This record gives sequence, structure tokens and C-alpha cells, in this order.
Amino acid sequence: MPLAVTHILVPLILMALIRDFYFKNKKKFSLRYVLIAGISGVIPDLDIAAFWVLYFFGFTFEQVHKTVLHSLLIPILFFLFFIIFKKLNLSGIGRHKLKLNLIFLMMAFGSFTHLILDAIFGELIMPFWPLNNSTLGMDIITYLPKELQWMALPMLDGLLLIIWLIYLEFKHRISDFI
Repeated sequence: MPLAVTHILVPLILMALIRDFYFKNKKKFSLRYVLIAGISGVIPDLDIAAFWVLYFFGFTFEQVHKTVLHSLLIPILFFLFFIIFKKLNLSGIGRHKLKLNLIFLMMAFGSFTHLILDAIFGELIMPFWPLNNSTLGMDIITYLPKELQWMALPMLDGLLLIIWLIYLEFKHRISDFI
């Protein structure tokens, strides 16, 4: 299973690329939405925090992790909220006037990206839980030699962080802010 940094950086990088190369008016789609997408990449792993509480009630890690929060139910729910709030056409919230519908869209994107990453790099996921216990996943790390498997995910984190920093420098000149 990918580490938290990967779950944050992949939606962050993807959404930044979409923002920078698709949207002409950057003010309508601020970097704050990109940040929300990145942070939302760890929403499915909130079940680990839930386990810390549920452990004292007799639940095992396997009973809690990769169940409801690791199913398609969560991104679909966020996407439905996106549609509902888009139809309501509310004004922006907070100091930065962020649109609630776009916040939910970023949350759907981040949590869906998490599921894809887990299916590719991690163990099997149950995308249709609780309706169906069928599993899905490739677990490509197991195709590496045993001696390299333990370092693959930390190296992926480091590689993504380097890619992100290089992108920020060339696209947004972050060295100007240092």
C-alpha cells in the first residue's frame, strides 16, 4: 500500500497539471483547490484513525481498514455532493470564496486517486464493499525482487516529491519566494 506522501502528492500533482494546462482563468480554480485534492488523497486512510478507537471495542485492523472508506462509495458520495451544490449555485465560502461544489469535487478526486493507487501498488481493495466483497488490485510491488520490495514505496515518495518540487520551480518559480 502506498505511503501517505504518495497519496497526497499524486492527486496534488495531477490536479496542478489540470489547473495549469486546462484552465485559462486561474482565479476561478485557485491553488487552494489543488491543496484540497492533495489532502483528500488520505481520506480513505482515516479508517486507520478509526481503528485506534474501535480497537478498544474489540475490532481488528482487518475489520476496519479497507472497508467503507476504501470503497467507491466515498468518491461517489463526494461527487453527488458536488452535483447537488453545483445546482444550488451558492456563493463562495470563507475568506477565499471557495466554491463548495468544487471542494467536494476535489475530495472525490483525491479519494478516488487513493483507491487507484492502492489497487496498483497495494494489496487488494474491495471497491464495491459493502454490496460485494469482490476484490481488485495488481500489487505490482510483489513483482520486484524480494530484496527491493521494502524500499520501493519510500523511493516512490521521494521521486514524487522531487518531481513536484521541480515542477513548482519551472512552472511557478518557487525560488522567487525563498
